[in-house]
Amino acid sequence: MILYLQKEEYQPGKALSEAELKNAISIHHALATRAKDYSKRPHVFYLRTADWRVFLFQAPSLEQMQSWITRINVVAAMFSAPPFPAAVSSQKKFSRPLLPSAATRLSQEEQVRTHEAKLKAMASELQEHQAALLGKKARGKEAEEQRQKEAYLEFEKSRYGTYAALLRVKLKVGSEELDVVEAALAQASSPEDGAPPPRSSPSLQPRVSSQPRAQRRGSEPRAGAGSGRRRP
Repeated sequence: MILYLQKEEYQPGKALSEAELKNAISIHHALATRAKDYSKRPHVFYLRTADWRVFLFQAPSLEQMQSWITRINVVAAMFSAPPFPAAVSSQKKFSRPLLPSAATRLSQEEQVRTHEAKLKAMASELQEHQAALLGKKARGKEAEEQRQKEAYLEFEKSRYGTYAALLRVKLKVGSEELDVVEAALAQASSPEDGAPPPRSSPSLQPRVSSQPRAQRRGSEPRAGAGSGRRRP
């Protein structure tokens, strides 16, 4: 559940440096997606974390980029614990809930059912939110909070949909080896999201690499998101 950013080649048994420990990224409730709107460099993907920080990574090839996306999303889907119930509050201001960093105690079958339940809940809440906005003109802070809530619900719907689809494939494969799961996903995978597309979509993807590597580069604020963006 931890992504360590190392400048040198990984060496088994070698202790991590203080800088490597400091720069570690927790991937609980994270989602990796292909950066389709980023054109400065090839093979770049986004990683949005549970606290809504956004990192951009560059991989050496399309296959390794897809492998990074798949592995991050599969691990996050497998081990992210179910979120806590929403807090009871009289405050009307929207705020994203805190998500637990501990590993789930559910079985794989229970985990996928939880993801599917959350997918339905997010889709329903998003529909209700959008319906409530019809014909309503909000300004200033209220309008910004409405946009933030809609962006949050859309992202959570996408995240839980990806998690559920990936775990369904993993359960069907019946293996704990990510290489085997990747090979199965390569038969019918979406290169953008690391998740299976509709069954009618043919696969054009080759078998992905089993040992992906990526590069992370500098950072700058992301406009309108209130979070850091790491640009390759």
